[in-house]
Amino acid sequence: MALTPETHNPRTRRWLLTRGAATAAAVAAGAVWAPTAAGAALATVDHELVLVAAMVDPPKSGTGITPGCGPSVTAVEQALDAKNFLAASAVDGHYGSSTISAYAAYQRSLGYSGLDANGLPGPSSLVSLGSGRYTVTHKVNAGSRSESYGGKRVNTRTKSMLANADGKVSFSITLTQGSYTSSNPGSAGTHDGGGVVDIAVNSLSTTQRWQLVKALRTVGFAAWLRTPDQGFDYHVHAVAVADPDMSGQAQAQVHDYYYGKNGLASHAADNTPAAYQMPFTWWEKYLRG
Repeated sequence: MALTPETHNPRTRRWLLTRGAATAAAVAAGAVWAPTAAGAALATVDHELVLVAAMVDPPKSGTGITPGCGPSVTAVEQALDAKNFLAASAVDGHYGSSTISAYAAYQRSLGYSGLDANGLPGPSSLVSLGSGRYTVTHKVNAGSRSESYGGKRVNTRTKSMLANADGKVSFSITLTQGSYTSSNPGSAGTHDGGGVVDIAVNSLSTTQRWQLVKALRTVGFAAWLRTPDQGFDYHVHAVAVADPDMSGQAQAQVHDYYYGKNGLASHAADNTPAAYQMPFTWWEKYLRG
C-alpha cells in the first residue's frame, strides 16, 4: 500500500488493528521490548522545536544548541541511537547533519522517499520513533501539497501563512514562483520542497517592499528583498520556518536568517532595515500569540 505524505499521514483503522495483532503475537512469543522502565513518565518532544532546531542548528561550529530545543532533540537522537540509526557520540541535543542523515535513514526504513525522507520529522514518523519513549506535542502538518495561492502551488500551511501576511499590507501579495518546483535553475533548489515562494514587488514602492518583508516575517517566514545588487530582479524571497516539507537548500536559508544573514551563497549580513526586522518566529508559535 502506497504511503500518503509523511506530513499528513493518518493511520488507518486496519493498520492499527494489524499493528495491535502483531504486538500481541510478539508478547505471546515472549518478546521483550521495554524502552522505558515500567511506570516511568515518558519524555516530551515538541515537534515545532525539533523542526526549528533541524533548520537552525546544522553548521555546528560556533552555533551550539538552539535555545529551548535541546531536550526535545536529545530525546529524538536517543531514540535514533536505540534503533541503530545514529551513533551514541552524536546524541548531543544538536540537530546537525548527522542527525538529519540518521532521521532520513529512519524515514526510508518506514517506506518513505523523496521529501518524505528529507531528515525533517513529519508527525507520523516522529510518533512512530517515539513509541514507548516519548510523547509528541505541538505537531506540525504541512497539509495538502496541491493548494495554490494566486495560481502558484503551495501547501496548506504556506497558504494560511500567506493569507495572514496578505491581510497585514494594503496591497495584494502576488507570487511569481511557488513551492514543489525545480523549473527555475536560478533558485538553486530552494523551491524543490514546500514552504518557499517568490513574490512580485515591481509595482510596489520601496516602503511597501519593506512592509511586505516585515509582514511575512511577522507570521513566521524567513523573508528577504532580493535586489539587482545581489544579481536578481527585484522580488521578495520567503521561506516558511519549520515547514517539514522543506528542501535542504531552503533549510540552510533558515539558518542564515536566524543568524542575521541574507540566505545567499555569500552569507552576507541581512540588508533589511532595522525598522522592518522582526523577532525570529514560526507560524504555529505566531498563532499562539
